Amino acid sequence: MNKIRKIIYDIIVIGAGASGLVTAIVAARRGKKVLILEKNSKIGKKLLATGNGKCNITNQRPTLERFYSHNPKFISQVLEGYSYQSIKQFFKSIGLELIEGKEGKVFPMSLQASSVVELLVCECEQLGVEIICESEVQSIVNRNGCYSIKYSKGRVECEKVVIATGHQSAPQLGGVSDGVGFAKQFGHHEIAGFPTLVQLTSPRKDLKQMAGVKVESRVRLKQGKQVVEKQGDILFTTYGISGLAILDISRFVMEQLIHTPTVTLELDLMPKMSREQLIALMKKNLHKKSQKPLDIWLQGFINKKLIAPILEPLKLDKATVGSISSNIKDIEKIVQGIKTFKFIVDGSRGYKGAEVATGGVNTKEVDAKTMESKKQKGLYFTGEVLDVDGDRGGFNLHFAWVCGLRAGESL
Repeated sequence: MNKIRKIIYDIIVIGAGASGLVTAIVAARRGKKVLILEKNSKIGKKLLATGNGKCNITNQRPTLERFYSHNPKFISQVLEGYSYQSIKQFFKSIGLELIEGKEGKVFPMSLQASSVVELLVCECEQLGVEIICESEVQSIVNRNGCYSIKYSKGRVECEKVVIATGHQSAPQLGGVSDGVGFAKQFGHHEIAGFPTLVQLTSPRKDLKQMAGVKVESRVRLKQGKQVVEKQGDILFTTYGISGLAILDISRFVMEQLIHTPTVTLELDLMPKMSREQLIALMKKNLHKKSQKPLDIWLQGFINKKLIAPILEPLKLDKATVGSISSNIKDIEKIVQGIKTFKFIVDGSRGYKGAEVATGGVNTKEVDAKTMESKKQKGLYFTGEVLDVDGDRGGFNLHFAWVCGLRAGESL
């Protein structure tokens, strides 16, 4: 005769991040007794760091092309019926007002990520959700429909388990691959991934010379017959290149680096002027008899730290204004160097520098309507542990909130 186990909790959520907290709140509102086990000493460490501390909480236009997965159908099924208004309504229910910014970005009205975390935690406390920090889960075992979880402070049992551990990005903020490991124990498969929304490294020898320069740029990456293009600020560094435009294009760069040791980006260092406009402007400033060094003359147009890297490949670094005034082709070459500045990339700053990790639990093995495992009854997955990632601008958090709403409602 099987021994009857006493069920202490209806649901245990592993991970007190975005999707885990929402899952717990929604389930507790429906009368469930919920425990959250958090590995870190502090709740919501990644949330507190988002949006430079302002928390870009979601986006007004969470369209499907802003998300990525090896199983795109899963994304559309998860997001179906959960618009920006659904997220706004949830946060209003916990007392958090939102404001809308540029590019559809949405922030808490306080412009403080701490407001988001504290209101979520307060709602948990009022609903009787128990949260235990510094609780690393060591094993999850299912026997006769009951889950037994061993963690650093003891052992606990429940009917259902939610894996909301996040993924490998930003390990200094608590990023871990534990969730994928637990999934594998129950027969799930992992989709291999890489860091994204991440700074890129370069083997260039002149990085120190350019380091510290920040400019508005258009960044292009050729992908076969297609071109990926992103615009925004870029920052040259001693290790390579960073900035918002680089974070935005990093996913596509990292995909190519799986198959090739280096990738070449084309940087338009003056995107607000066309090639023809820049040529005309430079021609107006040429003086035939001037002995002014070309590198000094170009400081009237572009940051001086970028001039040598532009001129040296053209063998014009020793030229004077007078020496090129009669040769329009030299001006065209300089403009070409500014508008299509070649920058070789050979890697990234890794998961430590990444805002997001691609890959995760194979979504073909998860029910998109309920977030429940198709392989193990009573086991659920939410948020970044799944093979879904999104663009910068609130999309990754939007997916996490929706996962939490779906899981909480189905639980």
